[in-house]
Amino acid sequence: MGCSSSSTKTRRSETSLRAALIIQNWYRGYKARLKARQHYALTIFQSIEYADEQGQMQLSTFFSFMLENYTHIHKEELELRNQSLESEQDLRDRWDYVDSIDVPDSYNGPRLQFPLTCTDIDLLLEAFKEQQDLHGKLDDLFLIFYKNGLPSERNPYVFNGDFVDRGKNSIEILMILCVSFLVYPNDLHLNRGNHEDFMMNLRYGFTKEILCKYKLHGKRILQILEELYAWLPIGTVVDNEILVIHGGISETTDLNLLHRVERNKMKSVLIPPAETNRDHDTDSKHNKVGVTFNAHGRIKTNGSPTEHLTKHEWEQIIDILWSDPRGKNGCFPNTCRGGGCYFGPDVTSKILNKYQLKMLIRSHECKPEGYEICHDGKVVTIFSASNYYEEGSNRGAYIKLCSGTTPRFFQYQVTKATCFQPLRQRVDTMENSAIKILRERVISRKSDLTRAFQLQDHRKSGKLSVSQWAFCMENILGLNLPWRSLSSNLVNIDQNGNVEYMSSFQNIRIEKPVQEAHSTLVETLYRYRSDLEIIFNAIDTDHSGLISMEEFRAMWKLFSSHYNVLIDDSQVNKLANIMDLNKDGSIDFNEFLKAFYVVHRYEDLMKPDVTNLG
Repeated sequence: MGCSSSSTKTRRSETSLRAALIIQNWYRGYKARLKARQHYALTIFQSIEYADEQGQMQLSTFFSFMLENYTHIHKEELELRNQSLESEQDLRDRWDYVDSIDVPDSYNGPRLQFPLTCTDIDLLLEAFKEQQDLHGKLDDLFLIFYKNGLPSERNPYVFNGDFVDRGKNSIEILMILCVSFLVYPNDLHLNRGNHEDFMMNLRYGFTKEILCKYKLHGKRILQILEELYAWLPIGTVVDNEILVIHGGISETTDLNLLHRVERNKMKSVLIPPAETNRDHDTDSKHNKVGVTFNAHGRIKTNGSPTEHLTKHEWEQIIDILWSDPRGKNGCFPNTCRGGGCYFGPDVTSKILNKYQLKMLIRSHECKPEGYEICHDGKVVTIFSASNYYEEGSNRGAYIKLCSGTTPRFFQYQVTKATCFQPLRQRVDTMENSAIKILRERVISRKSDLTRAFQLQDHRKSGKLSVSQWAFCMENILGLNLPWRSLSSNLVNIDQNGNVEYMSSFQNIRIEKPVQEAHSTLVETLYRYRSDLEIIFNAIDTDHSGLISMEEFRAMWKLFSSHYNVLIDDSQVNKLANIMDLNKDGSIDFNEFLKAFYVVHRYEDLMKPDVTNLG
């Protein structure tokens, strides 16, 4: 009996062990699938973010194109340019303007007294903490100060750019950082990022935030911030060993030149300097030096060519603010963002050795864990905005440096929930949001995609193989996404594994402002609505929100030429005439562009079995 009992216990033990291994393997597979789905969702977010940045760079080249080609339009359209120029002489002295602002007795917010002290920092922090609805990334800054302490002589900080945009509390963050800098000018350092640029602010929300919060003085505040951006350093060297810059480097990066460059001349990194005889020999009658755009999108004149950087200096700064590291050796164009370069481990070693540095710390890219180490430990990416794309999408992190010791990383993730959501719920939320914005990209190219599908569908069956469908999606959208893996979330697939390609557009549509509008035109206006809003704001000289039909036609002619939009001008004119509701010859362009929006069928989108990127 003793042997039988022992044998039974052994079998039970083996059964329990097998059960434990089965559960363990299942859980590992389950977690791996969740991680894969999370990875795909982050890939969608990042691909679309970079595509938007590429669009912003294209918009910047359009402004140069617009100014060069105004003279090639009809004489009456030439007057538009002259009316939209705004001289610096029209602007009052900045400091006189600030001093003239009266603060009403009813104001109950923080009142700062100069000279500023650490008490004023506390005052700002307490005032902003009392707000009932904190959005954006202000919570991350509070958490960093809570964990690591406030800036002081014994607790120095380097903030590595991108203080503004996307969040709803960008100005609060900027105020805290600027006040902290004025109190501790030798212990708090603010590097310029690619979003410390009024051209980026026009697209990504900071301009609207300022104009909404400061209805009376917003435009003047934006002008002051434009100057502030230009004076921010583009890099910091710590202990003569560590280079801290926002984006990256290139094989031609010259730190000595960047140290000497008059950075205050670069109001916007996104507007290339006009060519002067310092760069190339050019015909003076084609020289457009001195014409740029100001903080809230107006055209203005900026004086003589000596007030601008050379093209070489500009390219150096673009590389510093926009570049990204890659594992492949060499230096090649950053095609995803449209600016800067990709630099490999060999470029990192070359530049660090040349200037006797040991490490490069940069930001600029969202990382799931808040930081990433590459190039044999010589490049560290630090990203401090947690939940950047969606609640639970990523951690934030900061790095602590002490002389003679290994850098230490601190991670965090801000949440207002009392209990942190399980990974599955966080992944579900991310997926739904990622698929939603991806569907919006897809519907904005419906006509182009349909033509591409039909060219591949030789049998006119309405179906394609997954490979053919994926080829069409990438060829038209250019997002560099794993379309085969995403296919089950975006289209219907039959029993034979073929894609019903028109299901790519199910459960979503672009609302037409008028039924007479052609689908191709509606898709184009929806796709470029952010660009057109910025362009129309640039020519709205009286800030009325209205532009004349002549202005509209002139801008559209230039826009369609530069962007290679193959739409008959008569279609645009017809739609503009319809949108001129009171027939006074003017269009409310903000309302015009808001008329083009996407409608989702949320009841279908939110079904649990629809979104599963694994």
